[in-house]
Amino acid sequence: MAKLKTLFFCRNCGSESSKWIGRCPSCGEWNTYVEEPAGKKNAQPIFEPEERPRPQKLEDISALNCLRIDTHNAELNRVLGGGLVPGSLVLLGGEPGIGKSTLALQVALQAPEATVLYVSGEESLQQIKMRAERISSHSSDCLFLNETSLESILVHCKEIKPALIFIDSIQTISTQSIDSSAGSVSQIKECTAALLRFAKTTHTSVFLIGHITKDGMLAGPKVLEHIVDAVLQFEGDHNHVYRILRSLKNRFGATSELGIFEMRSDGLREVANPSEMLITTNEEGLSGIGIGATIDGIRPFLIEVQALVSTAVYGTPQRSCTGFDGRRLNMLLAVLEKRAGFKLSAKDVFLNIAGGLKVDDPAIDLAVIAAIMSSNIDTPIRHLYCFSGEVGLSGEIRPVGRIEQRIYEAQKLGFTKIFIADANRKGISTKGLSIQVVFVGKVEHLIKALFNNE
Repeated sequence: MAKLKTLFFCRNCGSESSKWIGRCPSCGEWNTYVEEPAGKKNAQPIFEPEERPRPQKLEDISALNCLRIDTHNAELNRVLGGGLVPGSLVLLGGEPGIGKSTLALQVALQAPEATVLYVSGEESLQQIKMRAERISSHSSDCLFLNETSLESILVHCKEIKPALIFIDSIQTISTQSIDSSAGSVSQIKECTAALLRFAKTTHTSVFLIGHITKDGMLAGPKVLEHIVDAVLQFEGDHNHVYRILRSLKNRFGATSELGIFEMRSDGLREVANPSEMLITTNEEGLSGIGIGATIDGIRPFLIEVQALVSTAVYGTPQRSCTGFDGRRLNMLLAVLEKRAGFKLSAKDVFLNIAGGLKVDDPAIDLAVIAAIMSSNIDTPIRHLYCFSGEVGLSGEIRPVGRIEQRIYEAQKLGFTKIFIADANRKGISTKGLSIQVVFVGKVEHLIKALFNNE
C-alpha cells in the first residue's frame, strides 16, 4: 500500500511546505505549521462565472446600486455600516454557545422581502425548526438546507438564486477537489475563496459563521480574514445576558462601531440604550458605587463601577478585578496612597464592572477612584453623579477625548453633575446644558468636592 503523501500548511498565512518548519518564512510566525494530506486539486475550478471579466476603464465601470440589504436588526445594521452590501462576504466569529447561530437565524427569518438560503452543516433541519419556534420568528421566503458539500451548495444556489446566504459554519464545509478533511487549513481557504468568487460574480451576500480557537482567534488560516469583506466578533460572558458585536474589519463601514444584545429565552434582543440597562438604581445611598462615562468605539454609554474596601483578614491584602485591568487598579491605589494620603496598603480592594463588561477606556479611572474612596470611608456618592477622566501618576486628572459625547449621554439619562478634567475646560461650552459640569485638576480636589461638601 502506497504511503499517503502529506504537506505542511501554515495556519497563519496558508503557505505550504514539504516538511515541518519551526518558523514560517512567509509570515514569520512560530509553530504554525500543521500536517495535512497532499490531495490533488481538480483542473476544473469549483465555481466558474459565465462570463470572464475584462479590463475596463474607470469611466466605463457602471456604478453598483449600493442599496444595502436591511437585516431588520438595528444593532447589526449599525455594526455593518448601514446593512449588508450586495456581493459582500461577512465572517462572524465567537465562542461556542455565545449566540452566533441564533443571531444568524433571527436575521434570516426577519428578511421577508428577499429570498434567503440558510445552510447548516452542524445542525439538522429539525434542530433548526426547534430554535426558530423558540425565537418566535417565521418567514416563508427563507429556505433551509442541511449540506456540507460545497459543490452541492453552489448547485442549489444557482437554482434558487437567493439574495442572502448563511453558512453555519465554514469549518464544516468541504470540497471534493481537496482530499483533506473539513476544517483543515486548505479546505477552509479553498471553500472561502470559492464562496467569494460566487458572491462577487452573482452579487449575492454571503454570511459565514466561524469557530474560534482556545486563544480567542478565528479558527483556520489567517488569510481567511483577508479574503472576507467584514469580520465580526461576538463577545460576552456566559454568566451574564449581554453580548457585544464588534467589527474587526469592514470594507464598507467603520470598524469602531459595536452592537449590544441581550440574550433571552426567546433569542437575542437589541439593546438600543445600553446605559439604562447597565446602571442600577442607587436611591438607597449605597457606598462604593460610581458611574463612569465611557466610549467603546464611537458609542458612548454609562457603566456602573462597584468597589469594596475592607480590612485585610489575611497577611497579604487582596486585589481582585472583574472587567478591569488589575495592574491599572494597583496603579490607582498607589496614586491614592502617595498623592492623596489614604492608607490602602493594608486593606482588601475588590472592583467589579457591572453587567459583565470589560472596560479598557482610561476615562473610567475617575469613577474607579470615586467608588474606592466611597467604600473606604463608607459614604455614598450622591445620586445622579457621574465621572469621566484619566488619572495620571502624579495625581492629576488628565483630559479624555470626545468629552462632549460623554456629557450629552449623561445629560440624556438625567444626571445632574459630571466630573471631568480641568484641561477639558477649553474644548467644551457649558451653555445650554442642563447638567452641571465640574472641573477637577487633581485627585484630592475630586475627593474634597465629593465628600467634604456633603
